[in-house]
Amino acid sequence: MTQFNIHLDQRLDNVATFERRLQAQDPAALADTAAGNVLRVSTSLGEDEIAASLRMAGHTGETVQIERQASTCCGGCGG
Repeated sequence: MTQFNIHLDQRLDNVATFERRLQAQDPAALADTAAGNVLRVSTSLGEDEIAASLRMAGHTGETVQIERQASTCCGGCGG
């Protein structure tokens, strides 16, 4: 799983719809809101699939910055 911070130019009204769109392609995906217009996402999907899921969830803004986060995996669980 990779974590992303997604900076939006406007608020996403329904994060649950976005999360369901992600989960249609990656059942383990999670999404929630951080401060401001930032979404936190954990998924095995790439940036293009995330952007497409945002559009399908109704995000109409033009500016989206998808920022891949450094791995926090310590390897302790074998993953």
